Amino acid sequence: MRELRAEPVTGPVAHHGEGPVWHPSWAGVRWVDMLAGDILELAGGEVRRTHVAEVAAAFRPRRGGGMVLAGERTLLLLDDELRRERDLGPVWSDPGIRFNEGGCTPDGAFWCGTMAYDERPGAGTLYRLDPDLTVEPVLTGVTVSNGLGVDPTGTRVYYNDTPTGRVDVFDLAAGPASRDPFVEVAGHPDGLTVDAGGGVWVALWGGSAVHRYTPEGRLDARVRLPVSRVTACTFGGPDLDTLYVTTSAEGVEPGAEPLAGALFAVDPGVRGLPVLEFAG
Repeated sequence: MRELRAEPVTGPVAHHGEGPVWHPSWAGVRWVDMLAGDILELAGGEVRRTHVAEVAAAFRPRRGGGMVLAGERTLLLLDDELRRERDLGPVWSDPGIRFNEGGCTPDGAFWCGTMAYDERPGAGTLYRLDPDLTVEPVLTGVTVSNGLGVDPTGTRVYYNDTPTGRVDVFDLAAGPASRDPFVEVAGHPDGLTVDAGGGVWVALWGGSAVHRYTPEGRLDARVRLPVSRVTACTFGGPDLDTLYVTTSAEGVEPGAEPLAGALFAVDPGVRGLPVLEFAG
């Protein structure tokens, strides 16, 4: 098994860093400081912070420019300058539930899941926002809806409900109700991404690591980090050959982990897949 170590490329700039995304039209990799409602961008060694909503849970670029953003309970369309273009309105009424993590599928839909602030079991739902801007619940009864990624064929989707301790996989045509266990994880699987070879990279909340699993489910690489709350990862750079990793300081004792909340990077030895865009 390959052992890798990620290095910080920023200081601890986020309280709860999450959801990194690379797109060639941007100046650099972007990610969220989720509970601050901010989108961060690393460009030329500097971090630019833009406040976009009360909560900035997850985002993806739109095919026509701008991005789609999951806020606390609403879905938003932003323009290229991250200004609010359209608010699609609350998806539900319960203020104890918020959006958490999401991603797109090849058909141009944006999928984003939820969780309760108190993490009560079964309170979360996975929603799908279609290009015509209709929203549909596609999976209920989850607890902490997390990483979602698509394999190189565009037909298999990987998905985490963190407290289950596993990564699931489902056929896109059949939907998430058909999901099966892909791998059991020794820890709490958070965000994930898929490389061009079909390997699944999973961030481990509380585990100080990112694991890579082969398409057959074998652990074959481990990225070590000097912080415990590892939240998500993505491939970036012009050749998609850098793995960026977000981290969090949430629940960390002040001073215990000086780099908690920093963005990290590592040369993973493989390339990623281009980010899938929202078609709406």
